[in-house]
Amino acid sequence: MVKIRLTRLGRKNAPFYRVIAIQTREKRDSRAIEQLGTYDPTQNPSEFKVDKDRVKYWLGVGAQPTDTVARFLAKEGLYKVEKKKFTKKPGKKKLEKAGEQEEEKKPEVKAEPVIEEKTEEKVEEKPEEPKE
Repeated sequence: MVKIRLTRLGRKNAPFYRVIAIQTREKRDSRAIEQLGTYDPTQNPSEFKVDKDRVKYWLGVGAQPTDTVARFLAKEGLYKVEKKKFTKKPGKKKLEKAGEQEEEKKPEVKAEPVIEEKTEEKVEEKPEEPKE
């Protein structure tokens, strides 16, 4: 599987990145299949340049961008970022804390007993018909 990701260049405290297409199992700074662009976070505002045609090609072939690159490509209008779906449920402490907060927010209302009037329903009895 091919990924579109960043590889770091530059010196200490002066990062500079290349946007590359690379096999998923390769290390961050391994040899890339193709260089697609650059990202310079030291500029103000940060500078992101890519070859749009080549990025469209790699996305069409099935390459998956990393989260960071996906955000940058979404700003360029080349990729649609899907929101993450969190499947992990909150733990016991978090649920207990949420329950306590809800109780504090609710105003105390004294419930008055509801008196229900009993209505007797009249059941009409049908006269029995004589058997023949």
